[in-house]
Amino acid sequence: MAAKLRPPSVELLDTRNPADLAATVALLAQAFHNPERYGPERLHDEVQHRSGPHYRHFFVARRQGEIIGVGGLKAADWASATHILYLSAVAEHARGQGVARALIEARIAWVKAHHLAGRILVSTPRPKRFRRLGFKPVGKPVGEERQLMRLEFGAEG
Repeated sequence: MAAKLRPPSVELLDTRNPADLAATVALLAQAFHNPERYGPERLHDEVQHRSGPHYRHFFVARRQGEIIGVGGLKAADWASATHILYLSAVAEHARGQGVARALIEARIAWVKAHHLAGRILVSTPRPKRFRRLGFKPVGKPVGEERQLMRLEFGAEG
């Protein structure tokens, strides 16, 4: 019987670390397979930390020092108290090991720790994963591929 893998550690990406930055961009570029839309230059710019009301952060999941997953989180610039999970990827060899869930939970925890109330949105091809975490569908799926999901948190205004 194979040994059970420990959950990965999840932390904010330190964009000042060139190796971590390169590994993150490479993982995203490989996962999204669309060089015109998700080329290395755009991804490099996208993963840069931004603070303030229109913040943007990326989280990385590591196991034995290797970045095996990445997930973005940003404030919507078009709606107050709205946060978006986006650009998430898990290395092929690490799929099915709880990496995606750990990244989702870390980003939700960050939002709740820094904001009293609001909503978190995600467009996902895996709505069951998000339902288990309390997300609810918004409208009907787009085509057969993606479902917009919403998680409300904190005091109602």
